[in-house]
Amino acid sequence: MPVAAVAVAGLSRRSGLSAPLVLVIAGLLFSFVPGMPEFELDPEFVLYVFLPPLLFSAAWQSSYYDLRENVRPIALLSIGLVLFTTFAVGYAAYLLVPGLPLAAAFVLGAIVAPPDAVAAVSVAQRLGLPRRTVTILVGESLFNDATALTAFRVAVAAAAGAGFTLLDGTGRFLFAAVAGAAIGLVLGPPLHWLRTRLNDPLVENGVAVLAPFAAYLIAEALHASGVIAVVVSGLYLGHRFTESAAVTRLIGHSFWKVVIFVLESVVFLIIGLQLPAVLDGVSGHGWASLAWYALVIFVVTVAARFVWVFPAAYLPRLFSARIRDREAWNGWQGPVVVSWAGMRGVVSLAAAFAIPILTSSREPFPGRDLILFLTFTTVLATLLVQGMTFPALIRLLGIGSAREEYTDRVAEAGAQHAAAQAALERLEELVAAEPGPIDETVAERLRQLAEYRQLRAWERLGGGTGPEGEEVPTNTYRRLRQEMLAAERQVFIRLRDERRLGDEVLNRVLHDLDLEEAALDRD
Repeated sequence: MPVAAVAVAGLSRRSGLSAPLVLVIAGLLFSFVPGMPEFELDPEFVLYVFLPPLLFSAAWQSSYYDLRENVRPIALLSIGLVLFTTFAVGYAAYLLVPGLPLAAAFVLGAIVAPPDAVAAVSVAQRLGLPRRTVTILVGESLFNDATALTAFRVAVAAAAGAGFTLLDGTGRFLFAAVAGAAIGLVLGPPLHWLRTRLNDPLVENGVAVLAPFAAYLIAEALHASGVIAVVVSGLYLGHRFTESAAVTRLIGHSFWKVVIFVLESVVFLIIGLQLPAVLDGVSGHGWASLAWYALVIFVVTVAARFVWVFPAAYLPRLFSARIRDREAWNGWQGPVVVSWAGMRGVVSLAAAFAIPILTSSREPFPGRDLILFLTFTTVLATLLVQGMTFPALIRLLGIGSAREEYTDRVAEAGAQHAAAQAALERLEELVAAEPGPIDETVAERLRQLAEYRQLRAWERLGGGTGPEGEEVPTNTYRRLRQEMLAAERQVFIRLRDERRLGDEVLNRVLHDLDLEEAALDRD
């Protein structure tokens, strides 16, 4: 399955299509292939193997400062909207499905409440949504699972006859959130201390790989939120990642990109492959009724997000001048984009499969198969309907981040200029402090490198061309140097093929060439 997932994801990326959507469709098609075995989702496998690294990587790459500046809208979505959706969908299901107990209906509401922002964020970043919008979507996806899973457990306990009350549920949620955050904060500093003292890039990144699993397992063992523990530890370690060595950062960045690509590909393929298992459970229901239930739950799930997002966006600005002054405003288009970015994912399916088969009185869990079916149809509908139309909606609304990109380039150019100036001053201090004379060609080469970085940052503001459209000097340097590196690489490979150079030496020199080419390619 991982091979098929990576192959499909690779083809979709080459075609410029959204990989998550193509993978879901591919999973659906694979499920109809004769002889294809059924892949019934193992909730423990998803929650303990897939979820920690996906959350940790997203937190690692997130900006702590951006998340902190947007804590109010993120909290309104990841806590307020999840609970609102739980109640809205729960009551709708209770009124819609004859004989479905209210507690079991709230189980469905909690399951479909948390969006999975992977697909939405990938599209948003590719199409250049404003940074604040992307930050809010990422922040929501980091924390909403904790709210939803806690609500899910409370609703399941109530439906199974364990006697939970609303007060019990509130206390359980607060404990899980606070304890999870505390565990993440306790784990972060010692793991960072360990990483910075190992002086071995592979072992340092090995610690980072184990960190999300350790945080999740410890938190869950203490009945805290494993999701929040992973996110908090990931934010801490990611914020301090600048203190690691350069090679450690290079290896870590590449490693996480590959791992997350594979995990996300497998996850979205698994969603489509669940169709046979889901349909088997509802074979005794009428298809017309099932289609009607699925449509209503999907519409309520989408509508609940709109009903919550617009007041949450407008009312704080209406009543607080401080919020109006501090927070950028994209007009009504911003809330529309956030409202439509509500695709559900594998966490919802994992929660549905985790519903116990029997209650505490050894009776079948009420409506379990129907809840699983409605979860699957809601996940599928949001991914296909919202996911396929999301890029078109962004283009139609004309909401983008061109101004932010220009501001970023100006800020980068100014920072590169200041950094290069500091480097030049430090170089002159070192040259003056040397006990003996330094070869002037060495000092001049270092000066030229610092000046190249200065020029490259400023020339990027013009798109890499001069006033008459001619190629700027740093672009010429980059193009010619890339050709030189290619020629060097061919010689090393030819010498290896002629057995005049060992593979170990080849790998070492190619690594150096690759690092230089990667630095040249950065735009």
